Amino acid sequence: MDRQFNTPSEIIEANIGSGVTKANMNIVKMIILGMLAGAFIAVGGTASNVAVHNISNVGVARALAGAIFPVGLMLVVITGSELFTGNCLMVTAFFDKKIKGMQMLKNLVIVYISNLAGSVIIAGLVYLSGQFNYTDGLLGAYTIKVALAKTTIAPGTAIASGILCNMLVCLAVILALSAKDIIGKIFGIFFPIASFVICGFEHCVANMYYIPAGMFAAGNEDYLTKAQELYGITAEQCAALSSPMIIRSFICVTLGNIIGGVVCVGIPLYAAHKHTGNKK
Repeated sequence: MDRQFNTPSEIIEANIGSGVTKANMNIVKMIILGMLAGAFIAVGGTASNVAVHNISNVGVARALAGAIFPVGLMLVVITGSELFTGNCLMVTAFFDKKIKGMQMLKNLVIVYISNLAGSVIIAGLVYLSGQFNYTDGLLGAYTIKVALAKTTIAPGTAIASGILCNMLVCLAVILALSAKDIIGKIFGIFFPIASFVICGFEHCVANMYYIPAGMFAAGNEDYLTKAQELYGITAEQCAALSSPMIIRSFICVTLGNIIGGVVCVGIPLYAAHKHTGNKK
């Protein structure tokens, strides 16, 4: 009877092959798949926000968000889309000398920008759809609150949280590669992604939805007033959503995500199952 899963060594070989494919991908295709990935992650973000915006118990809210958000990465993996955080695993192909550093860097930069474009488009469409009016504008106020929390996060906290987040995201990708059937891939993705959401770790592509969505919501006086009434958010605090603090937040979270994916997952797994595995 055939195994329904790949061994760790087979997973690394598959990931190396995936890295080669990504490195040699046509730029137009890379942009399209990158925008789709950003959009899919944004869908997971907006769905989880709708589900939890009126729940006061933090544990319950995060558990529910964790059960919903993984749909984003499921869509990314199953459709073959290009996600910046998952593509950090291209480092295995680089260390195996199958791709060059500039090829990996080009992919990561183009995919990052494309993820941002896809996420912002969804954020704009969600705002225009009137979804933020849910619960008399409470969802709009909650969206502002979430965006502010992510914008004003301390640099060290953002980096550490980003590391932990992308360790789990990349492990979700690894588990998806371990499965040979669609159900196995879905289950492999679900638990690590649910864990990072429940823990509240920072994901740069998810923030590409959350922060722009908060910026759109903050432009509406009704949502802004609601946020001030319910969460004590002041106009001065909201100014952070149009300040250089946004860039600082993205830089720190992205750096943490890179460290988590490349240093904490990609390189150790390659060293354990490919590099040392070839030396008997």
